Amino acid sequence: MKLFKQIGKDILSFFKDVIWDQLILQLFRNIKAYFDILIIESSDFTLISWIMVIVTFILNLSLLIFILVRIYLWFRKFASFRAIEIEKNELIEEIAKLNDRVMELADEKNQILALKVSQLGAGGGRVRDRVATSYSEGADGIPAASMQPAYDIGGLGSVGKGGKAAFIPTLGGGGGAGGGSQGEKSLAPGESRFVKLINIDKEYAGKDTHIYMEEKDYLSLPDLVARFVNFAASKLKLYYQPRMIASFLAGMASSKVIILEGISGTGKTSLPYAMAKFFENNASLISVQPSWRDRAEIIGYLNEFTKRFNETNFLASVYEAMYRKDVNYIVLDEMNLARIEYYFAEFLSVMEMPDPTEWKIDLVPNPLPSDPLKVINGKITVPLNLWFVGTSNKDDSTYTITDKVYDRAITLEFDSKAEPFLAPETEPVHMSSSYLQEMFDEAIHKYPVSDELLEKFQILDKYIQQNFKVAFGNRIMGQVHKFVPVFVACGGTEEEGLDFMFANKILRKFENLNLAFLQNELDQLISQIGKIFGKNGFEMSIKYIRELKSQ
Repeated sequence: MKLFKQIGKDILSFFKDVIWDQLILQLFRNIKAYFDILIIESSDFTLISWIMVIVTFILNLSLLIFILVRIYLWFRKFASFRAIEIEKNELIEEIAKLNDRVMELADEKNQILALKVSQLGAGGGRVRDRVATSYSEGADGIPAASMQPAYDIGGLGSVGKGGKAAFIPTLGGGGGAGGGSQGEKSLAPGESRFVKLINIDKEYAGKDTHIYMEEKDYLSLPDLVARFVNFAASKLKLYYQPRMIASFLAGMASSKVIILEGISGTGKTSLPYAMAKFFENNASLISVQPSWRDRAEIIGYLNEFTKRFNETNFLASVYEAMYRKDVNYIVLDEMNLARIEYYFAEFLSVMEMPDPTEWKIDLVPNPLPSDPLKVINGKITVPLNLWFVGTSNKDDSTYTITDKVYDRAITLEFDSKAEPFLAPETEPVHMSSSYLQEMFDEAIHKYPVSDELLEKFQILDKYIQQNFKVAFGNRIMGQVHKFVPVFVACGGTEEEGLDFMFANKILRKFENLNLAFLQNELDQLISQIGKIFGKNGFEMSIKYIRELKSQ
């Protein structure tokens, strides 16, 4: 202890005797002496001497002012920091109070729910039967606002791939994505908490789902494009250009998420509907609601009170696709009415994994023997034969689709409605998803992007980074190496395929820039594209840049 006391005394003595007495006080004591010397010596000063005196005085005064200003700013910064910390503590206390209030409201809600359920139990079986039953038409005595329609675009079936539309009355809301509660009665012993998924298990029990293809169904990709165009025109009176279908199929090869953008009435929703019909299947249409905030809206949630899982039609469609061997589509209609990166985030993330066996979605925390057959350890696997197609409108009622979504998806633009044309009567194709994937893989191997075109693309990429500070990662390049070869195999050229990817992957990011101040830079970009790819090269990209200039 004596040692530390002595060290402390020495430190205090150093600051008192050396710093304060010898430096600071001595400096102020000598100020008068400095002026006395200046007065005595000034009689011999020349002009240069006076200039040196003035400069020295100004420098010393500036140093003193600088020190005082720095001290003032330090105290001001310290005071501001203290104020922020105090405000932060007050906000933390306010948040804690709000959390307590939320917990109180949740408890009150649970009490009200328990009261309602007890009243239902006391009211006899008539109400419970209505809650647990799916109606194909309106149910008597159930308010229209509590009945949620579940649509299937290929025949208006709520769970299966065909049949009538089902209306599921619910009490107290629940279940997004066209789904609803299976009733508020508690789970009986041995009864499964998954009603819809168990029904799908029963429907496919013992059913042979293998696709037995005939010789006429072994098509090449160009034949597949032509056959679909004729099928859609002759059977469905829907008209599409071959290039659009080639882009759609190439998009399927490079991503499990396809976004169809454009004005209303251009055939966005009809394309996946027609494509599903072409593959002898039905697309499941899920109408996105503006209130969707998280994954529970599309796959449902486990009701801790009743121990039932509130299943949605989206979940049922994903589950049914696990049984099938053909091509399946789930259409998220007007997907940007809510924030896609909120409600669809988990699917976007899991499908980034290179191993498809790891594309697992958690449903329940603990498995039960009564769970559906393909719910393994409380999880389902997103099947490889399933594609998610979202339609998107750009207006004031929708959210902007973020780069996180655009980077993972392939986007097709519908800017006009195709003109009708005569087509021969064409039948659908009986094709398995595995054969379609084999054609994609063969095209990727047979038509790799040429080194010459990749070098030109890298030159353009460097120009974009230097002048617009826009870059893209390996994910987009991986999609380029899949999209372009399949697009070429479908009848296009590799420059057209790369043009499509550049316009929809890179130039789309320009919408976040301040375009009003980049008019000259955009003109120079058009000129640079002409130098790299020729006068008529990258037509889609140049058209897109000119549209950006006009915004």
